[in-house]
Amino acid sequence: MFRRRAVDDTINQHIASKGPVMESTVTLLSVVIPARNEERCIASTVKHLHVELHLHGIPHEIIVVDDASTDATVATLEAIGPEMSELVIVKNRGPHGFGRAIRCGIDQMKGDAVVIMMADESDDCRDVVHYWTLLQEGYECVFGSRFLRGGGTIDYPRLKLVLNRLANFFVRVLFAFKLNDTTNAFKAYRKSVIDGCQPLISPHFNITVELPLKAITRGYSWISVPITWRNRRAGKSKLRLKEMGSRYLFICLYVLLEKWLSRGDYRKNRTFTA
Repeated sequence: MFRRRAVDDTINQHIASKGPVMESTVTLLSVVIPARNEERCIASTVKHLHVELHLHGIPHEIIVVDDASTDATVATLEAIGPEMSELVIVKNRGPHGFGRAIRCGIDQMKGDAVVIMMADESDDCRDVVHYWTLLQEGYECVFGSRFLRGGGTIDYPRLKLVLNRLANFFVRVLFAFKLNDTTNAFKAYRKSVIDGCQPLISPHFNITVELPLKAITRGYSWISVPITWRNRRAGKSKLRLKEMGSRYLFICLYVLLEKWLSRGDYRKNRTFTA
């Protein structure tokens, strides 16, 4: 009850770019889950998500993108496939990488909105339902934040937490917006936003920064809402902090140059005139 009230309070404070854009309702939700060596997590992730969406009557497909797994991830998915018609198993045949796997899944989606979700059950399925509600209200993007009132983290490694807050503070200062968890992958976008943010170029975890920064810079409506995140209870994290610093910086500067130098040529509903 307390968490629900806190979430509502946060939305009432309107941590958003502007009011929702009244577009057509979302008729099918695609959930894209990149997975690499997640045999210990993937079945529970998919099953719990499917049950939650089914209970709330949300039409959906769950696209799991296998990114060169060497364990039983694919076999596990194939075992539950017959009992779940909404499950779509896609193999990213290369080149590989977290961002490339997400792009592969997006290319396969049939829905008019997509939620990007982790395979390790760190994201709460109930938050996907909340995303769906906000998309139906007309928002073009819904950005989950672990660091808004009503949100939280469980068992977050101290070093990663410190680096996360520093990186997100840097992005907030650079782009001068209120979003305080840009690096979190768990976000929702209408398909029109995905199409409008092309080309997506990030091969690795920096796609988690590229997508929201492009969406904001290109003028799509967004709202940030509190979510709960839990550290994985099985398997190993694929994020390598020492490899990602320069890649995050590259994407930030790439989008910042677009914001400064493109004269709005890539903004939503903007047509170039000489």
